[in-house]
Amino acid sequence: MTEDAGGSEHDAGDDHEHDGHAEPERETFHHDPIGHADVRGGMTVGELVEEYGHAGIGAADVSEAVDVTAEMFGDEDTTVFMGLAGAMVPTGMRQVVSDLVRDGYVDVLVTTGANLTHDAIEAIGGKHHHGSEHCPGKSAREHDEQLRDEEVDRIYNVYLPQEHFALFESHLRDEVFPEIEETVTIARLCEELGRANAEVNEREGIEEDAGLAAACYENDVPVYCPAVQDSVLGLQAWMYTQVTDFQLDATGDMGPLTDLAFDAESAGAFVVGGGVPKNFVLQTMLVSPDAYDYAVQLTMDPPHTGGLSGATLDEARSWGKLEKAAENASVYADATITLPLLVAAARERVESE
Repeated sequence: MTEDAGGSEHDAGDDHEHDGHAEPERETFHHDPIGHADVRGGMTVGELVEEYGHAGIGAADVSEAVDVTAEMFGDEDTTVFMGLAGAMVPTGMRQVVSDLVRDGYVDVLVTTGANLTHDAIEAIGGKHHHGSEHCPGKSAREHDEQLRDEEVDRIYNVYLPQEHFALFESHLRDEVFPEIEETVTIARLCEELGRANAEVNEREGIEEDAGLAAACYENDVPVYCPAVQDSVLGLQAWMYTQVTDFQLDATGDMGPLTDLAFDAESAGAFVVGGGVPKNFVLQTMLVSPDAYDYAVQLTMDPPHTGGLSGATLDEARSWGKLEKAAENASVYADATITLPLLVAAARERVESE
């Protein structure tokens, strides 16, 4: 016991003194000091992400996202709904996703018609190429005007010769559309596309893997493409409706997709990019008695603009798309960087258990 200036006695520790100053009461602060990442040659991706967990800002977000992803992928009772938007296939992320499908980590895929178009082009022998967003000695406009004259399409720093779209059109008209000359759902179109991609890839001995739609077809993973009209695949489908009885049922996929969510014992959302695929994955739970137990999103869009693509998963919780107790994490960075890192680290953890 000590005596203060007024003569009263009290415990020396009551003031939480440090260096002669009383420490304030802190409700949200926890003693959890930032560590300094120990990075060395020969580390596995999983070990690197463990070091991320000692750091802050984006590194901490990646570490948290790996934790949630690994738990989601490792839970055999969880049905994983994956949303895939952005230029993920033409920029080289195709096999990352198709391997997730083949190895049983993805149960439902929601993606764009553009990703399916570029996936099919690779499956049947086309290739995307390294390019440049600018050309030395030329203005940005002059660079793209030259590409236009040379019939090369640009996706930032990726090039695609336009003749590959002619090859894709022939593929659809010869291998896909003749099998479904009737009114079908978009998922049925995607299924036939996957079948045709796999068959042509094997028949022609294409060096490149048969790809994403083929992996889904071969592993009974349904593919939903709610905005298929917004793509070359959609344009070709529309053109085919002008000369045949072929039609697409835009709402026909809602029932089967909702049934998958309704019947899931546990559900997880793994969302890459935003837009329609993200919303289509999340809104499914609005007509289900439950909501997502796990959710991870990789995006570059900021949340403060109010747009869906950058909206936080906590915001989705307010809508009832995530359970109140759901585990969720968001990483705001280029998904061509974060997706392989996240998948490799999560798979390393799951497959080492």
